[in-house]
Amino acid sequence: MTEKALRLGTRRSRLAMAQSGQVADAVSQVTGRPVELVEITTYGDTSREHLAQIGGTGVFVTALRDALLRGEVDFAVHSLKDLPTSQPEELVLAAVPVREDPRDVIVARDALKFTDLPRGARIGTGSPRRMAQLNAYARTHGLDIETVPIRGNVDTRIGYVRDGGLDAVVLAAAGLNRIGRGEEVTDFLPVDTVLPAPGQGALAVECPADRAELIAALAELDDPFTRVAVTAERSLLAALEAGCSAPVGALADLPPYAAPFERGNPHADGPIVKEMRLRGVVGTTDGSRMVQLSTTGPVPETHDQATTLGRQLAAEMLAQGAAGLMGERAQ
Repeated sequence: MTEKALRLGTRRSRLAMAQSGQVADAVSQVTGRPVELVEITTYGDTSREHLAQIGGTGVFVTALRDALLRGEVDFAVHSLKDLPTSQPEELVLAAVPVREDPRDVIVARDALKFTDLPRGARIGTGSPRRMAQLNAYARTHGLDIETVPIRGNVDTRIGYVRDGGLDAVVLAAAGLNRIGRGEEVTDFLPVDTVLPAPGQGALAVECPADRAELIAALAELDDPFTRVAVTAERSLLAALEAGCSAPVGALADLPPYAAPFERGNPHADGPIVKEMRLRGVVGTTDGSRMVQLSTTGPVPETHDQATTLGRQLAAEMLAQGAAGLMGERAQ
């Protein structure tokens, strides 16, 4: 008799379905059980308001977590950058798989690079973090751009460029890669120009805390380096008391051997890497004021060590005035 299928809760968007499908295949291989996708509509999917107005990206998570707590699904897959930094006691982050490319990219008309955009170029993004860093870069490099707030799925956003309404849009490389549209990227934004959102490019596999057997199975998908990296990034975000929609960027990586967007096991086939660098940035959306700092320490071996790294960098950023650049701080 075939074992009962595991139910994976996912948002309905094309991207969410694609990344949940990849996790479903991996879980099925590990457990030998079929996995069925259960589509769940979240408030963030139905609201037409800008994310910053409706509470940030956490609005995509609540409905999935409610379904988990009601027992309607066995586990759920989130984009890690959407997860609020506080973890409910009844749920556990069972796996953080190997991270995709964390960088931001642009899709521009005429295959233009960011620095080749014409004066007055209109660049669409729904992210205050992206706006802050793009505007700051433009100010310091003599570029003349206008950032335009937009929402919508990948097709909608790229459509603004195709129909001539915008010169370019900013998207996450990971999302385009996961839906097989990486070839539409016209330029990768270096992390020295735009730091990604904390956890960008990583997935979070969440399940009820009382499902020990399922937790053990899902743990097979966990990548230890990705987990400590995103833990440090999210700890920085939490210590800044900033929500998912705040203009905060963070990235933890391994200098100098592991490019932050390498796939696969960062510890394999290379020198033994002993240090992790954590970079953080916060700024006003017009780019006029920025606090950007980094710290390097031993690669964290525990959750607490990773958390401490994030907190320490946040404390340094707050000491340099970061709090005043974020507008409303999350409660």
